[in-house]
Amino acid sequence: MKKIILSLLVISSFNIIAQEKKSGLLYGSFESNSQWYINDEINGREIKHPEDPFRSNNYLQLNYNYNKWTAGLQLESYAPNALLNYNPKYDETNVGTYFLNYKSNKIDATAGYFYEQFGSGLILRTWEDRALGINNALRGGRIKYSPIDDLTFIALYGKQRTGFDVANSDIFGFNTEFNASSLLNFEASDLSLGLSYVGRDEKTDVEKPKFESLTNAFSGRLNFSHNSFYASTEYAYKSEEPVIINNSIDNNFIKPGNAILVNFGYSQKNLGIDATLRRMENMSFYSEREPELYIDNNFSGGSTSYNFNDKIVNYLPALTKQHHYNLANIYVYQVQKIDIPDPAIGKIGEIGGQFDIFYNFEKESALGGKYGTKVTVNIANWYNLKGNYTYFPPSYNTEFFGSGKKYFSDYNIEITKKINDKLQGNFVYVNQYVNQKFLQGGSLVKTNIVAADATYKINKTQSVRLQGEHMWADADKKNWAGATLEFYYNPKLSFYVWDMYNYGNNKVGEGKVHYYNLGGSYRKGASRVALNYGRQRGGLVCVGGVCRFVPESKGLSISLSTSF
Repeated sequence: MKKIILSLLVISSFNIIAQEKKSGLLYGSFESNSQWYINDEINGREIKHPEDPFRSNNYLQLNYNYNKWTAGLQLESYAPNALLNYNPKYDETNVGTYFLNYKSNKIDATAGYFYEQFGSGLILRTWEDRALGINNALRGGRIKYSPIDDLTFIALYGKQRTGFDVANSDIFGFNTEFNASSLLNFEASDLSLGLSYVGRDEKTDVEKPKFESLTNAFSGRLNFSHNSFYASTEYAYKSEEPVIINNSIDNNFIKPGNAILVNFGYSQKNLGIDATLRRMENMSFYSEREPELYIDNNFSGGSTSYNFNDKIVNYLPALTKQHHYNLANIYVYQVQKIDIPDPAIGKIGEIGGQFDIFYNFEKESALGGKYGTKVTVNIANWYNLKGNYTYFPPSYNTEFFGSGKKYFSDYNIEITKKINDKLQGNFVYVNQYVNQKFLQGGSLVKTNIVAADATYKINKTQSVRLQGEHMWADADKKNWAGATLEFYYNPKLSFYVWDMYNYGNNKVGEGKVHYYNLGGSYRKGASRVALNYGRQRGGLVCVGGVCRFVPESKGLSISLSTSF
């Protein structure tokens, strides 16, 4: 409560000063996501609602700008509890973040909480994603200095947010970006370079540690484009630190980490080609080495802070297609980190990539027809690193090039076609290979998915959308079918109903299950309210390649968002 009062006083003082000089701007946003959980029964299996069936996540953000100064804070309330399977540290009501910023043409300085990313995030990215329950901002200070347009320096120091507190370590870093195009007098080309350093200093209770309290991470990047061609590469290195085995430090298992990321592509009228390749070895980077343990959080045997992406310093998203069809998101890929759970499984990273091809068949062509046709092909393959692994004592030696056991693949094609002025259709085929034994435990699953949807414009303001999906799976929960119906009454009001039917599941205690939902939303100006009732399928929910686990549940949910 003291934090709330103090932060509001800071904003109020800025407001008073600005009013005296008749300038300044107050702006912000509010978001609320609430759910009433109810008991459910699936084929004789009872799913009980939590002890507190009503749960709510709420965020109020206030910012005040006066000339070159901006002050802000974010109030957060998880009352009486946060939604199921959010970080247990999100509880009650308190100030989540606050900051004071000064910005001029050459200097951008922030004190308090701030977000930053170096390069692609291989060694540092702090960000907020409320759907995933992530807010790993740094509390401290950051200064950006741009002496000329083509050169920028960043220096920062802070402690990382965890719940309403900060982690027990110090994070400091330095970054520089230089665009050399002007210096080299490029006209049709662009060349930029970047160098970064991040240090994490954490004291340890381990007796006679064989590692330093300071872990250093470095990265260098190069970006080049010429006319329609572009390419970039980034290499990162993390100094030696202990590997976490069974959620604790192994003082005899000390290894460095490294990663290389390559992206290149070509784009011209009607054609786009993009490829991203990545190799990572032991690149987990947390502000505290050892995870916190939670006994009862909907995971078998409990969970850890790792499961909630808590205190994570860098950004390692899965590089696969982010599907917008329900069944294509049942089996999703997560970045694989170091783990040697038994003699048959040893993994310390990943190697692979994804390729995208975009092509537009022009109007009036043989395959384009009257309105043209869009075709997208995506291919993603991910493997374990090739090397030698030992279980006792745990250790490994890898080869830099070459792949080991296959983790996952996703091959898909999507065709979008406008039929006439009122009707537009979309068709997707997806083939997946999911090695659950190596990913999270389970069987090898191969799937084939087809999905199609059509949108029909009734008039200028009303439309209806119908979507159908089917998955053939040879293992795990077997076959699924799904359908969605959406009705847009006008640009402000819409309704939907959808169902995912796991009709092929013959597992004892599970069986055939319908996961149904119905709801709608209303939008006016910068405000939106949405209502939903239905059954939640348990599994991973992913945003931008980062995931969190959600348990099976049933209930009524309401969300509200507005900005001012």
